[in-house]
Amino acid sequence: MTSPSNALHRAADALRSDDPEEQWWCEHAWLGGGPVEHGVLLTVAEGRFTRVVTGVERPAAVPVLRGLVLPGLANAHSHAFHRALRSRTQHDRGSFWTWRDLMYQAADKLDPDTYRDLATAVFTEMALAGVTSVGEFHYLHHGARGVPYDDPNAMGRALVEAAASAGVRLTLLDTCYLSASVDGSPLGDVQRRFGDGSGERWAERVDLLRREFGGSDTVIVGAALHSVRGVPLQHMPPVVEWADAHRAPLHVHSSEQTAEVEQCVAVHGRTPTALLHDAGVLGPRTTAVHATHLTESDLAMLDSTATGVCFCPTTERDLGDGIGPASALLARSAGLFSVGSDSHAVIDLFEEARAVELDERLRCRERGIFPADLLLKSATSDGQHALGWTDAGHIVPGHRADLVAVDMESVRTAGGGPRAETAVFAATAADVTDVVVDGRPVVRDRGHLVVTDVSRRLVDAADLLFGEHSRQEGAVR
Repeated sequence: MTSPSNALHRAADALRSDDPEEQWWCEHAWLGGGPVEHGVLLTVAEGRFTRVVTGVERPAAVPVLRGLVLPGLANAHSHAFHRALRSRTQHDRGSFWTWRDLMYQAADKLDPDTYRDLATAVFTEMALAGVTSVGEFHYLHHGARGVPYDDPNAMGRALVEAAASAGVRLTLLDTCYLSASVDGSPLGDVQRRFGDGSGERWAERVDLLRREFGGSDTVIVGAALHSVRGVPLQHMPPVVEWADAHRAPLHVHSSEQTAEVEQCVAVHGRTPTALLHDAGVLGPRTTAVHATHLTESDLAMLDSTATGVCFCPTTERDLGDGIGPASALLARSAGLFSVGSDSHAVIDLFEEARAVELDERLRCRERGIFPADLLLKSATSDGQHALGWTDAGHIVPGHRADLVAVDMESVRTAGGGPRAETAVFAATAADVTDVVVDGRPVVRDRGHLVVTDVSRRLVDAADLLFGEHSRQEGAVR
């Protein structure tokens, strides 16, 4: 396998400009808050904005970003290999649990090389959709029947390489996954690939990964507890302590299904949120993913600890999980609110942000609950911060130079004008034309500048994982 560090350097070289200082002129730009500005001249050096000037006529010979330019989008919750399931779970009724069986079938067949190929395609699809940072909730660690690879972090390194090739920043949320149920039942056959045996052994393995990538400017090694189903209470402290020691992001699936909540109450006498609170998991660097089924007491605990929340509406509706209490969570005095594409039934952060509002309209039977600026904030700065990129998400001097240009004249956006409302309520991922990550152009005119075989990689992955011919003759070249 190619060295991950070499892959990082190779991808960066492919995208880097030789100029020590660069400029872009944006036709219109939302800088991360407030009104849309017009005629915005940006100066960038060493991957960061050094100057932002509004109301400027286009200077000669300065590259132009047309449409509405936004800060980079952050996909705060991803399982890259779930992308292979897209459209394959829709032919029958079922539940989260039957969907999970097919997911395990896919997980059983991946190795570091095939995972790198699949993840490269998935992260490139994200880049084409305007994502500049992704939080990969990574629990597919070991080989068949849980036997570690010679390199115990081979699968994690495959993800690092994939993100480097796609040109996006990666927060690798290395996930502790030790049990099959809330009662601590042992992992099943396929699940053995996920487990390290204990929280302490998880921390030992992740330390190796952090020592290699701890100084990277494009990779953060973070931590995750799979869920109250996946990590018994006694194994949570080593993960929390590791995250605290390294000031790392800590994410956890929480209260995704009613069955999970009911099982947790039956076994522990507490909701998942209360259990996590008592275990010291909650806090300002922690993100509770889904948080769909919460009590008033749960909401109070999340608020008092400033714990972040990540909604994944397209996955939550795809799996029939339910609608989370967005109004209550966004009304809190503290805590980030981010969004993610999770299982990648759709990779479209505009759709995720839009769904937060539209789902709440269905619940409340009211309109206009959240302003477009707030929804864009969840897809940009709140998501970046939840992933540990606290210097991203705004177009301001000193921040990372991430830019996403959105076409305001497509058949979806035409007539809406360059406004935040058009981006949130009309645009889709297909309207992203150009993407800049850390000052490096990654997408130009809707084409990725490095990875050009995304469809082929996805078809090859489907053929491998599901044992069928997924390519129609002449359909994919």
